[in-house]
Amino acid sequence: MPIKLMYITNRPEIAQIAESSGVDRIFVDMEYIGKAERQGGLDSVKNHHTVADVKAMKEAVESAEVLVRVNPIHEATDDYCSSQEEIDAVVKAGADIIMLPYIRSVDEVRAFVNMVDGRAKTMPLIETPQSAEALDEILDIPGVDEIYIGLNDLSLGYHKKFMFELLADGTVETLCLKCKLKGIPYGFGGIASLGKGMLPSEYVIREHYRLGSTSAILSRSFCNLEKVRHIGIVSSTFIDGIKGIRALEKECEEKINYFRKNEREVAKIVQSICEG
Repeated sequence: MPIKLMYITNRPEIAQIAESSGVDRIFVDMEYIGKAERQGGLDSVKNHHTVADVKAMKEAVESAEVLVRVNPIHEATDDYCSSQEEIDAVVKAGADIIMLPYIRSVDEVRAFVNMVDGRAKTMPLIETPQSAEALDEILDIPGVDEIYIGLNDLSLGYHKKFMFELLADGTVETLCLKCKLKGIPYGFGGIASLGKGMLPSEYVIREHYRLGSTSAILSRSFCNLEKVRHIGIVSSTFIDGIKGIRALEKECEEKINYFRKNEREVAKIVQSICEG
């Protein structure tokens, strides 16, 4: 099954280009509370999208889902509403999926699921050591629909030099296996166009397939709108980039089917031996 690709934007024309090119989810990023402080010198994307952006993206797309990353669980302040008010607002604006970032306790996830109350899909973002270590308990919470593993903050939390160290050292694999055993869909990290990235994207995509991932964020480098201004070039970048990713996915799927077939044959032969 093709990986569900997600792209972060609050621009209707870009959302439409992304959707028509094969992006499955338009990602509205409202998270800002505490993000700049904890990611200090990291060259990561720091958006501050709004509820109005959620509504605009919902109106701009036809079949793509609108995913909204809200702020970590918080009370109301002089500057911002509470988590419950924020979630109510994004649901009303049309969010199909709501992502909760920077989880520090299982109780936060329980509160989040209760606040959403079945009005949208829920996606806890596992990006702190606390949430990674509590994943078994999080997966047992009724109403958790999907899991996403965020490598930027998680690598900071584990004092890694490079976020994909978590892929190489087995951390991501362990977390994915926990989700797989519970039957809850999961994804991780970000992917660029083929051939791009410090760890070239094709290696990362193959790991998504090996680990059974169902979703991935298209990274800023896939189409950096700060550098690419011409709408025609943006369009061709999306079309060509996603075409390349889907072609590689087809190759991965064929190889996975080979091993799945072998697994079924092994089971069949072993069963016949035991029954004989």
